[in-house]
Amino acid sequence: MQIFGFLGSLLGYILWGAFYLLRDFGLSIIVFTVIVKLVLFPFSVKQQKSMAGTAKISKKQKELQEKYANNRMKYQEELNKLYEKEGVKPMGGCLTTLLPMLVILGIFYAVAYPLTNTLHLNSQDVNNAINYVNTIPGYTASTNPTYQEISLIKIFPNIMNTEAIQGIFSSSEISTIQMFTEGFNHFGVDLLAIPKDYGFLSWYILFPVLCFASNIGSQLIMMRINKNQMGQQMGCMMIMLVVFPLFSAYIAFTVPAAVAYYWIISAVISLVQSIVLSRVFSPVQLTANSEARHAALMFENEAKVPYVYAPHELKSGEGANTSKKKKK
Repeated sequence: MQIFGFLGSLLGYILWGAFYLLRDFGLSIIVFTVIVKLVLFPFSVKQQKSMAGTAKISKKQKELQEKYANNRMKYQEELNKLYEKEGVKPMGGCLTTLLPMLVILGIFYAVAYPLTNTLHLNSQDVNNAINYVNTIPGYTASTNPTYQEISLIKIFPNIMNTEAIQGIFSSSEISTIQMFTEGFNHFGVDLLAIPKDYGFLSWYILFPVLCFASNIGSQLIMMRINKNQMGQQMGCMMIMLVVFPLFSAYIAFTVPAAVAYYWIISAVISLVQSIVLSRVFSPVQLTANSEARHAALMFENEAKVPYVYAPHELKSGEGANTSKKKKK
């Protein structure tokens, strides 16, 4: 948990920077998502190249399967040689699918602990403020310790002028927290609201529903685009198709809406990115690039081979003249 808290603190700096400029947490999440996608873009390219490369050698792989049908060890040995020769890493794409999970955990810890991980306030001061809130008659902070900072943010406008709060935080910190609390109302939507607290009949249920729909829709479209490029990654992609959207819907139901909001925006951007990459790094394009490099290499090697004169050229003196010119 400390590792994810540390990750949430790092991501919190990006969220806070975007929020400081936009003063809207929803817009900040959009900017944050774009930045994360740019950082992870090289991994996405690697994943797409892996799928396209696997598709490119699928015919040769099938020939090896037929040739070594009764010798599994020899088949695997020859297959590895083929991968090495073609520069293909068939399982390289599965690892990159785990990176977004680390980001979503970081986002959760940045949103669930907004004062310590996003504003980076002193944790002891925040705990003292939470303890003070628990002493207010008729009010108790969230029984779930994970969301006590969210509870503090929600009540903060009503208690920020009290002697206790002013004794805990400096005037600049109080001003910053006040500004921060006003930014979670994104077009009338409270991004700190937890759908589970409002029940299935609340319109906040749309967050987990949209989270499920956007993720499974994105997965289906990407599988359709890359249906000929998956090869041995099909099993990995099928697991992601079934498990990931269900997992995202469940998580979106039990965490602040801001986390689900990030997940939805991320799924849409990932879909657009996948469409573009599938065109740029398709098996046809990779084959064309490979053939072009091979032709250029052959031309370069031919240029290094000394020219051998034909007998009639030597007889006519062309070779000698050429030699004289070279000597000059």
